[in-house]
Amino acid sequence: MTKITDVARHAGVSPSTVSYVLSGKRSISEETRRRVEESIRVLGYRPHAGARALASSRSNVFALVIPWSSGVHVPVVMQFVVSVVTEARKHDHDVLLLTQEEREEGIRRVADSALVDAFLVMDVELHDVRVPLLRALGLPSVLIGFPADASGLTCVDLDFTAAGELCVEHLAGLGHRRVALIGSPPEVYARETGYARRTAEGFDRAGQRLGVTTSTHPCEASRDAAHEVVAALLEEDDPPTAVVVHNESVVERVVEAFQRSGRRVPQDVSVVAICPDELAERASVPLTSVAIPAQEVGARAVSLLIAKLAGGQVPAATLLPPRITTRSSTGPR
Repeated sequence: MTKITDVARHAGVSPSTVSYVLSGKRSISEETRRRVEESIRVLGYRPHAGARALASSRSNVFALVIPWSSGVHVPVVMQFVVSVVTEARKHDHDVLLLTQEEREEGIRRVADSALVDAFLVMDVELHDVRVPLLRALGLPSVLIGFPADASGLTCVDLDFTAAGELCVEHLAGLGHRRVALIGSPPEVYARETGYARRTAEGFDRAGQRLGVTTSTHPCEASRDAAHEVVAALLEEDDPPTAVVVHNESVVERVVEAFQRSGRRVPQDVSVVAICPDELAERASVPLTSVAIPAQEVGARAVSLLIAKLAGGQVPAATLLPPRITTRSSTGPR
């Protein structure tokens, strides 16, 4: 690993001169500065975070606040995390992870420490208590998700309202007139998490527009809960002929529950999932699905944050349009 003394020897200066070039604390002649900078480039020297911070008043680190609370499907969260970290490294930035349980206290603590230059926040609730603090901090931030009042914020996400609508439109086009949404765990709705609420709103809106009877059924993230919800649906006087599953933990369990009850997918009941493509593709019956574009959302969020750090203008709202992929789990009523 190249050291500051190696740079000094290569440039023919003292180590303290290299430090002054990096920190900007003392006036250095232009010729000496160029010679040191050329040695840094040739040797591939990478100053540690402290030196970079002295030179630029920045840490080249931003905080990613991730959901680590009940009802969250961890594998999908990690897809977002990997995407964010990978994209951040392309811009020579590192990522400090904070868990959502720390709420405002964690954000305030990290902001006061000057450890980070900006914040990227996931799992945004409609009335998120972190939003006023983010507005007041004066540090750049990007939210993956939309609160009810997004004024003065930069937000990016899949358009979950349109995703709920798209699922119903697909099923209505196949002749289905009673469709159920098997949704996130109850606590996710209780927290007023934006993506869950907006999916249900779009689902119901499309049902009203297309003359489709819709109903929403929160579901715990367990096999037993999935079987109980399916059993309750089948006991209705006029059971739904199709379901939309917006709960990655139970996608396979819902299909299993229908099959164990003697219903064939898609001959007797159609199933659409809102989930990552790989999960839909690997299901026992490949699922028609609206993709959760974790990689694209994460990369877009980082790009917005980097642009804000550079003082650029960015759009306040970025909504990625949903796409549906038809597979084996949906068919005519």
